[in-house]
Amino acid sequence: MRTNAGLALALFLASAPVPALAAPNEAVLAAAKAQDGPYRETLKGLVDVDTGTGDVPGLSTVEAILTARLKASGLTVGTRAAPAFGGNTLIGTRAGKGTRRIMMLVHYDTVFGTGDAAKRPYTERDGRAYGPGVADAKGGVAMILHVLAALEALHFDGYGTLTVVLNPDEERGSRGSRDAIAEIARDQDVVLSFEPSFAEAGVDAVTVATKGINYASLTVKGRASHAGGAPEAGRNAVVELAHQILQLQDLGDPGKGTSLHWTVVQGGTKPNIIPEAARAEGDMRYFAPSEYERVLTQARRIIGTHRVPDTQVSFDLAKGRPPLPQNPATQALGERARAIYGELGSALALAEIGGGTDAGYAFQPDSPARPALLESLGIVGGHYHSADEFAVLASITPRLYLATRLVMEVSRDPAP
Repeated sequence: MRTNAGLALALFLASAPVPALAAPNEAVLAAAKAQDGPYRETLKGLVDVDTGTGDVPGLSTVEAILTARLKASGLTVGTRAAPAFGGNTLIGTRAGKGTRRIMMLVHYDTVFGTGDAAKRPYTERDGRAYGPGVADAKGGVAMILHVLAALEALHFDGYGTLTVVLNPDEERGSRGSRDAIAEIARDQDVVLSFEPSFAEAGVDAVTVATKGINYASLTVKGRASHAGGAPEAGRNAVVELAHQILQLQDLGDPGKGTSLHWTVVQGGTKPNIIPEAARAEGDMRYFAPSEYERVLTQARRIIGTHRVPDTQVSFDLAKGRPPLPQNPATQALGERARAIYGELGSALALAEIGGGTDAGYAFQPDSPARPALLESLGIVGGHYHSADEFAVLASITPRLYLATRLVMEVSRDPAP
């Protein structure tokens, strides 16, 4: 889960009271309850192995565990190398007797370093589980494994195919796995992603929209000169950079959820030299895919106005993780999830978040109705990417019920 300080913001959409709905499906609820203890055992085994992005020994250990578990659930398992940081993307498939193609997705890497699992092993206290990556996203990995177990216990195989994708590099942008995610998702009817709940800590939510991430760079070339002896001969790149940053500060559009924040500035070498070079880096977040071109076009027009003559200014915008924009298919899937959760008498918020997830790679802009995507079907937790990261133990059974019922419900939809 790629986060920054702004990820804590979550807009709760349609946070209506829990509607009066049918009673829970008792068979599914019993299957979910039966998985509670085994889920915790699985989660402990995953958390107690370091799998920071690029920690190949740890990733390989967990890869072997996951491969064995998927095979035990009747899936055929293959791998694709994720060469950017090391490790493999696991792809498990199982054929059913229905027509709908369903994909379950989450990552098994974390942001934590080698040795953290030994320092902070899996523990449970006061209704919460703690440990590196306990919610983000090893709680989601365990959720997928035990949804599979619940479906087996229910003898349910009404899907056409069930595909599980577990990647090792999400926390560094999924650079080695994003193409595989997009390719596999293209052939699905439904994609369910199992990042943890992106709400206030401990609040139940699924995510119906995520922001995309782009990386802005602003560079200025000036002319060096002695700051005391001949300052007029220089062209101060730092001054020009400051001018450009001020000019560009309104490129965001709050109404569209677009932001551009300048977060890194570099310039100059010594106090007595007029700086000849300066640069800044910025973080752009957006929901609407069209915002990339708007920001790029406007920025390149704006930088044509200089404060310091004879300086050269350039602006670039590198594409990062794409958004999961608002779309009817995701909204409808979110409403179905909320109805299922309502069977338990529980409220489920539909959230938009400021961070990006692999759901953005799975989304198909040219075919927004297929696959239908829903994010944050993992465990409820909080304080992600910190030593205080936790998972709410009481959410295990409801979340297993939700995901299992959702797989069963979408499997029964008519073929498109």
